[in-house]
Amino acid sequence: MANENEQLIERFYTAFDRHDGDAMAACYAPSARFDDPVFPGLKDGEPGDMWRMLTSRAADLKIELREHEASDSSGSAHWIATYTFTQTGRNVVNDVQATFRFRDGLIVEHHDEFSFHTWSRQALGAPGLLLGWTPIIRNATRKKARAGLDEFRAARVG
Repeated sequence: MANENEQLIERFYTAFDRHDGDAMAACYAPSARFDDPVFPGLKDGEPGDMWRMLTSRAADLKIELREHEASDSSGSAHWIATYTFTQTGRNVVNDVQATFRFRDGLIVEHHDEFSFHTWSRQALGAPGLLLGWTPIIRNATRKKARAGLDEFRAARVG
């Protein structure tokens, strides 16, 4: 039988596949931190809002939790996201390795790792293929993602 943190990982990715950003956010501690190649350094409620934003915009998102494990304090997951990148209309299959730290039955740290160059080739097409390995595309993508999250959060408050 899965332990409490394995069940938390399962709950998180099941909610992700259902496009339920609120249920995903409920898996995080209030002070949780999140980091990935597009959204680095999220904290103070930002991780939950990022998932709310992403799940609300992805009409054809499919999440497959390939494998996962967890102990009392840490865990990992291998998951695949398949979706249409809304800004370009291009299909993306993103292969992600996640690591977690847990406290009191909630996620306190979450780090997703994937090949930004592979993602950018799929999501952005020729610019991603030619320049996706450079800081130019990565930084521009991060800036746009951060602006989108800030706008989403402002709309939730307002």
